[in-house]
Amino acid sequence: MTAATREAGRPSPIATMPPAYFALVMATGIIATASNQQGIDWLAEALYALAAAAFVILLVLLVLRIILYRDYFLADLTNHAKGFGYLTLVAGMNVLAAASVLIHGWWDIAEVLWWASLPLFVVLGYSALISDILRSEKPNLGAGINGSWFLLAVSVESIAATGAVLVPEMRSDFHAFVCIAAFGLGLVLYLIVMTMLFLRWTFQPLEPTEADPPAWIAAGAVAITVLAGSNLLLVRDLAPRIHRLGEVIEGVVTMAWATSTFWFPVMIAIGVWRHIVRRVPLRYLPSYWSLVFPLGMYSASTNRMRKAIGLAHIGWLPKLVLVVAFVAWTATFVGLAAQGWSATKRRRLARNG
Repeated sequence: MTAATREAGRPSPIATMPPAYFALVMATGIIATASNQQGIDWLAEALYALAAAAFVILLVLLVLRIILYRDYFLADLTNHAKGFGYLTLVAGMNVLAAASVLIHGWWDIAEVLWWASLPLFVVLGYSALISDILRSEKPNLGAGINGSWFLLAVSVESIAATGAVLVPEMRSDFHAFVCIAAFGLGLVLYLIVMTMLFLRWTFQPLEPTEADPPAWIAAGAVAITVLAGSNLLLVRDLAPRIHRLGEVIEGVVTMAWATSTFWFPVMIAIGVWRHIVRRVPLRYLPSYWSLVFPLGMYSASTNRMRKAIGLAHIGWLPKLVLVVAFVAWTATFVGLAAQGWSATKRRRLARNG
């Protein structure tokens, strides 16, 4: 490491930027979409602007990291516990793309982001997965797997969900096929990862410091499956290929929604055990955006599911969860702002000292 990467004896913040930081875009973008669904236009537009600004800033920082600190970037990409975090870029792009259409009607921007997400998923997803498979020295299950592995499923389902939103504009049978294929692949990847992580949680000791917020993606990964399937059902009359699978998709959507609902009490129990029983301090971590995202996604996906399958009885649920999601988003954003302010003060003191 050169002197240029150090400030006050520490590596540059760009060099050590967490791979999964685009979860900030995912969380902010999906709550913007959920707010739009509930007719809260001012909040939807404000959060969309923040998500777009965060996306641009984080993308610039990521490019700088690849150029200036390539060793750090590659080390994280090929790390069992961190590599799949880069797939938040793919999911963030698709959440922002869908929000661009639903909030502002910006189809061109959505199409550019969706198409760009496809090669990024291939490069980032396969780089992380193949390096994990071919590595000769591997960590044990407890050290190597965590909730960030669900980003394999989340990123693929984000492609399906946004692709379905774009069906009215694309009007292509092959596009419809890609959306259906991504929807199915995301479900399979979720089942694989959930099996491994469930074994990890139930048959190996769990320390409170290990129970990081990415575990919440267990609920978020199936919630976005609900969103993808619901979006497909809502455009089935425009695509014969989707229409033929309507009943199958509705069954998967119902199963995925039930599974997502099932996981939330478990995630809450882990949080209570971690912070109240074991008294782990509650402080800002970038990974907390991975807690906010499932809440916003559950609200948005439940609302879309209601419309897709004609279920009017739970209209109150997306509204309630949106309130909880926005409270969690606000607390996390305040934590981010406070951390940034503290870091700025430390740098000023270091210069003056």
